Amino acid sequence: MDAREMKIKAAEAALAHVESGMRLGIGTGSTAEEFVRLLAEKVAGGFRVEGVPTSERTARLCVELGVPLKSLDELPALDLTIDGADEVDQALRLIKGGGGALLREKIVAAASERMIVIADESKLVETLGAFALPIEVNPFGLVSTRIAIDKVAARLGLSGELTLRQSGDGEFTTDGGHHIIDASFGRIPDAEALSSELNSIPGVVEHGLFINMAALAIIAGPAGARTLQKNR
Repeated sequence: MDAREMKIKAAEAALAHVESGMRLGIGTGSTAEEFVRLLAEKVAGGFRVEGVPTSERTARLCVELGVPLKSLDELPALDLTIDGADEVDQALRLIKGGGGALLREKIVAAASERMIVIADESKLVETLGAFALPIEVNPFGLVSTRIAIDKVAARLGLSGELTLRQSGDGEFTTDGGHHIIDASFGRIPDAEALSSELNSIPGVVEHGLFINMAALAIIAGPAGARTLQKNR
């Protein structure tokens, strides 16, 4: 089973949690796109959902495939969000934002009663941090914000390169008009402490640590999909 087949298996398992009539947050990324394709097949057969996309990229795919969409202002309370992750640990802490949609992803997830994460087994880690942590920042005061992130990292014993994400000939810009700094910490022993410290920096709009947000994770491997639930 190749990587795409595993993503499809995870998406299939997640689709079993979606009921007709749901208000659904729809995530961003390659695994989420497999979910959208499967959802569109059910919608074509009469399945009813109203989706809120977490990015313009996801919105375009939904429109192309015929999945009905609303804005979050039109549907401010959602039943369920299905989204991917760049990393997930056994406590269902996540790193997200590799696709640059972390702010909208977190807003949509927070507006949902439940969040289900779908991923292939390569995303399952013992400790977060091998994937560079995306930090969405305001373009104004970018140098000052970067210095503040460096200071936070030092206080927590973290080190690694902070890289301003590029796209084409310039800085990558999110759907919200912000930039992203990718923090290559390598290992984040205390994700909760880092989350709190980053939230205290005025120039940080949001970061890719999703803590206490996922209700369960569906992880697909060569043997099929399995479900992880947060340890109580």
